[in-house]
Amino acid sequence: GGNDAINTTIINFNNEKMQITWAARELFPNENVSFFYTFDEGKNKVWKPCTTYLLDQDYNSGCLFKTVGPTLAISIRNSNGSEVLFSKNLKADFYIKPSPPENVTFFWEEDTVTVSCNKPEGNAWCLTLELQYKSKFDKEWQSRTSKCCSVGEQGFDPRKCYSFRVRLRRRVPYCNVVKYSSDWAAETFWMNGMLLDSCDDDITLQSKTVIVLSCLLAVLLMMLILLILLCKWQRVQMSILPAIPDPKYPFADLFNYHNGNLQEWLDKNDHVVLQTKLEYEEPESITEAESQQEDGKNSDKQGPLEKIFTFPGAAENNDGKAAEIACLIPASNTMAPLAGFHILMNDDMYVML
Repeated sequence: GGNDAINTTIINFNNEKMQITWAARELFPNENVSFFYTFDEGKNKVWKPCTTYLLDQDYNSGCLFKTVGPTLAISIRNSNGSEVLFSKNLKADFYIKPSPPENVTFFWEEDTVTVSCNKPEGNAWCLTLELQYKSKFDKEWQSRTSKCCSVGEQGFDPRKCYSFRVRLRRRVPYCNVVKYSSDWAAETFWMNGMLLDSCDDDITLQSKTVIVLSCLLAVLLMMLILLILLCKWQRVQMSILPAIPDPKYPFADLFNYHNGNLQEWLDKNDHVVLQTKLEYEEPESITEAESQQEDGKNSDKQGPLEKIFTFPGAAENNDGKAAEIACLIPASNTMAPLAGFHILMNDDMYVML
């Protein structure tokens, strides 16, 4: 009751600057109050007037001043400072709001990320580091907290883009009576260990990757088609315009040992040509001898047949040629004996042996 009934908000910004605010329009609707403070202890306190007021519709609703000690006494008075309307003694260290973390670093190892920051000066054990993250498919932030000044988390999908933000929190009730946290550090965007400007960039990155792969595939396909067409064209060209053989290979000796001198090559290779000619002539001689032997055998076989086909008039003629003609062209109505049979032959009949 009494002077402690007024609700005030006290913030000690990183133990550097104090901010005291009150609801001016509700608590003092008809008067513009004044504010005094002191960091002195004991009875001999020196009160300092506020030099920087916070206004609410032209009414004083708060004061900003430098933090110079662990204990603080405040006093809200009437407009001329003659009457105390509210006073309070407090520990300035119990209302500290830390500054955002500095030099935040991200360390990626496969699906695990570790976030760390610079360690603040003094009472770092009173602080915890909070990490919040979410992918573009998440609606709410996921939060992890660890002692200052490093926090890690695992299970990140390398195919997703994540937003990260970190802040420092003051431990309650060991160090603060109010749960004050620092403002969030700048939000960063990561995908598979790569820092991006925003999570919209991963769509652009994926689209660029798709375009590059598509171009590579198109180039490879064109090269394959050109190769197939080239092979087919070579086949067509060989079928239409067959290649002229190079005489260098069949006549290697002519070019390798005689430098293309045909006469010299012929002189050196006369025995080879002669031997080749003899090799080709010998089979012909053998073939001719064999043919003569076969003709002799055939003549021996034809002897009895000619004796069988002996016609009248042919025996009286000693001329062998006449006998042959008589055998080939028998006389009209002639009886030709054949193996014990007699065949009547006329002008329209003949015998082929």
